[in-house]
Amino acid sequence: MVRLTRISFGGTAGVVTSMALITGLHAAGAKTGTIVSALLIAAVADNLTDSLSVHMYQESERLGQRAVFLGTLANFATRFCVCLSFVLITALFRPAVTAVVGIAWGMALLTALTFFLARSRGIGTLPEVAKHLTVALVILLVSQGIGQWITSHVDLLLMTWKAPGT
Repeated sequence: MVRLTRISFGGTAGVVTSMALITGLHAAGAKTGTIVSALLIAAVADNLTDSLSVHMYQESERLGQRAVFLGTLANFATRFCVCLSFVLITALFRPAVTAVVGIAWGMALLTALTFFLARSRGIGTLPEVAKHLTVALVILLVSQGIGQWITSHVDLLLMTWKAPGT
């Protein structure tokens, strides 16, 4: 059985980051290739950063070397696989459908992870699921707002700042 402590951080980060990227970039009118690139960058570069952070945190908790290594590896692998599932969704569906399918998939994954975590802690699953999905929804709304704001304001500002003929 997989220890939930080893996959909870990477799973949550992979799900919410991937949904936020898809939502924000879709709102900004990004093409499929741009969204796939962002997801892959998150799957590798941001994931390595998070894994190093988890590694250093576990070392600061004075966990054994084997436990630290396994925790770091599990975090990286979990987040990487989760991000790749969103890459697959983005590659398989047209952009308008990708956002809906990606959000549905992400919310399902987050619900399942929350359910297992709540059960392992012996607390009510429904309040925990509601709390975590609400936070994820707020993150998605903020990401969508940023994507829309960039499209309507930043592009206009960049056009006005460019010198004529460039």
